Amino acid sequence: MIDQGAYALIARSAVDRLLTAERDAIERAGALIHAALRAGGVLQAFGTGHSRSVALELTGRAGGLVPANQLGIRDLVYYGDASPRDILDPRIEREPGLAARVWALADIRPEDIFVIISNSGGNAAIVEMARLAVRHGHQVIAITSRAHTAEVAVEERLADLAQVVIDNGAPYGDAAMPLPGGGTACGVSTLTGVLAAQLLVADVAGRFVAAGEPPPVFRSANTPGGDAHNDRLLERYGSRVRLGDA
Repeated sequence: MIDQGAYALIARSAVDRLLTAERDAIERAGALIHAALRAGGVLQAFGTGHSRSVALELTGRAGGLVPANQLGIRDLVYYGDASPRDILDPRIEREPGLAARVWALADIRPEDIFVIISNSGGNAAIVEMARLAVRHGHQVIAITSRAHTAEVAVEERLADLAQVVIDNGAPYGDAAMPLPGGGTACGVSTLTGVLAAQLLVADVAGRFVAAGEPPPVFRSANTPGGDAHNDRLLERYGSRVRLGDA
């Protein structure tokens, strides 16, 4: 049967799998992020396509980490000299050299850590960003689909470059509900990717608390004192943390 109930079963299974099979990877990633932030680093989150939503979940939101910056293709317009028309083609993520242009527009410091999100793990911009991070001595955490990336015919994948890989559990092609006559509907990667992102935040915040330090997290701007609290924390990072459209 093709209905919301069928997808609800798929979604629940994917969530349950992440909460069990990926907890060790998330804990290792959380330890790396915590160490980087305590050393004055910023979490640099990068994703293209729908993976941008997972990068956005890690940056500039209530309850999220303040020292977290979203890198994106949109930066070529926001902070560079590209026009919106230049980045409207969704296939731009396959363009060689794109990640280097995004990198050049950001204030990336040696102590920063990267979380790079891609279901396929094989698009040129994703692999190039991971290569740049590794080349500059940064640690990379990948959120990707092991099932999909195993089928990608490229020389190097995101998972090959990362110190920690969190498997989002999405099937090849992302969509998980088979349709009569072929094809599938209803993606999985955003659902589990966002959950992985929040589990990372929980792990990192818990490490700060265990160390007797207040976690550097945003308060809702729609609560009394929220803006003042956030501004005080953001002052430490200046242009390193750009909220953009977050």
